[in-house]
Amino acid sequence: MLNLGGGELVLLIVLALIILGPDKLPGYAAKLGQFVRSARDMAEGAKTHLRDEMGPGFDDVDWSALDPRQYDPRRIVRDALSAPAAGAAAAGGAVSGGDLGGGGAQETAAGRAANEAAIAGGGVPRRSFQGFDPSAPVPWDVDAT
Repeated sequence: MLNLGGGELVLLIVLALIILGPDKLPGYAAKLGQFVRSARDMAEGAKTHLRDEMGPGFDDVDWSALDPRQYDPRRIVRDALSAPAAGAAAAGGAVSGGDLGGGGAQETAAGRAANEAAIAGGGVPRRSFQGFDPSAPVPWDVDAT
């Protein structure tokens, strides 16, 4: 975290001796030790409290996977793109349609050809724009609320 080497640590100790003086330094060192112990006790108490709240599932959690330093968007995208290709060889030519474990539909060669033909030929019908009419009731979508 701090990346202090030996030279920097010696410099800090010499600087503390000069600023605080030899008579106050032991008192401040004791206070620093007490602070470090209390911080360690608070962290341990929080861990114990979390373990009590989560119950037996606390030990099953892979904490290293939740470490934000492990987040690499390139690796996530690479893993997501390589997973369907591995499933295609096992499925005998069918390629999964990019779903992430939801057990969704499989994309076949015929379906892919139909999709490419629709995209290339503009087979998707376009909706005509109907002007805004303030006197008409607003459409209500029950699932959206």
